[in-house]
Amino acid sequence: MDGLRKLCLVVEEVRSESGRRVDPPTVVAAAGGVVENPFAGRFVEELTAVAEAYCEPLGRLLTERALRALGGSEVEGYGKGALVGLAGEVEHGSAIIHNLRFGNLVREPVGGSSLLPSAEKRGPAGAALDLAVKHKDDHTVRSHHQTFEVRIPDAPRDDEIVVWVALASSGRPLARLPAFGSELASGAS
Repeated sequence: MDGLRKLCLVVEEVRSESGRRVDPPTVVAAAGGVVENPFAGRFVEELTAVAEAYCEPLGRLLTERALRALGGSEVEGYGKGALVGLAGEVEHGSAIIHNLRFGNLVREPVGGSSLLPSAEKRGPAGAALDLAVKHKDDHTVRSHHQTFEVRIPDAPRDDEIVVWVALASSGRPLARLPAFGSELASGAS
């Protein structure tokens, strides 16, 4: 893919939480691609060119990488994000990740049907991005509401965008919140 400088993978496998065993372990894998931002340093009205260049190739590549990193675990949660270098606009990253030509390439391989939660911001190289992760089929499943922090020490450069796909094998380790809306049914405040 033209414009791709590097790929990164961040994998977390939680085997114990609060002194209790997590079995099976909770695994979250995030694959990131660092790409050139053709609009850095200037205002451009029409953002189609960045979507055309990156939506499908990154959606496919990053999802495949994150799936491989899960090592065959079933995917229950997912999320996406874009970190735009300082010479760009958040809108440049949004043009990539808020496009069905990107999102469907994340949803379809994992059998997901819900909206992909997202995080996007502008920042310097090494800035952290907290990727929102939710259940792939039901955004009301509280156990799967979590964030996953990612960062790349040398990216994004001012004229780059880092695009991420995160996949999770389960919800939070040892999740035990009641069902969504149950606090209203019981009259609790």
